[in-house]
Order: sequence, then structure tokens, then C-alpha cells
Amino acid sequence: MSLEKRSLKSRPVTKVTFRLPRAAAPDAEKVFLVGDFNDWRTDATPMTRLKNGEFKICLDLETGREYRFRYLIGDDTWENDWDADKYVPTGVTAEENSVVVV
Repeated sequence: MSLEKRSLKSRPVTKVTFRLPRAAAPDAEKVFLVGDFNDWRTDATPMTRLKNGEFKICLDLETGREYRFRYLIGDDTWENDWDADKYVPTGVTAEENSVVVV
């Protein structure tokens, strides 16, 4: 997995590209990016499946913040980003959320 960040000079926004490799979800038909940026709505941010089987989405996120997130694979499998900037406890279970710092 990979997080690519590109800051914009024209406004306080960072373009963040989220990628979920095929190896993380080989049989997935759908993957959603779920996190602080969409109020943890599980159907708000669908990722696009590429020809190579990878899932990808690019978001404009306000610079100077941290965003917690996870990938929802199918309807019930949660996955963290293996290359997240850091991880923090969810506060619900022993699991952690991925964090991207922009």
C-alpha cells in the first residue's frame, strides 16, 4: 500500500492518493476508503479498481491535519494501510486506525 502526497501552492490542500494493492484484496469487487474526512460513512468514498487489480482514490485534504482512516473491503473486512504515517487505537476494540499526516 502506498500514500502519495502532493501539496498545492495555490491553497492549503494536499492531494493524497490512497492505494490498496491487489495482494491486500485479491478477490474484492468493491473497496471503500473510510475515515475522518467522510465522517466514517462506509459507502461515501468508493475506490476505483484499476486493470492491475489495485484500488485507488485521490482526495484533497486540508493541510496541517491528521486523518484517521481504514479500508473497507467488500461489506465486512477492514484493513489498515501498511504504509500509514502512524497508527492509533480505535478506542472500540484492540484494533488500530491508520493515520495520514498532511
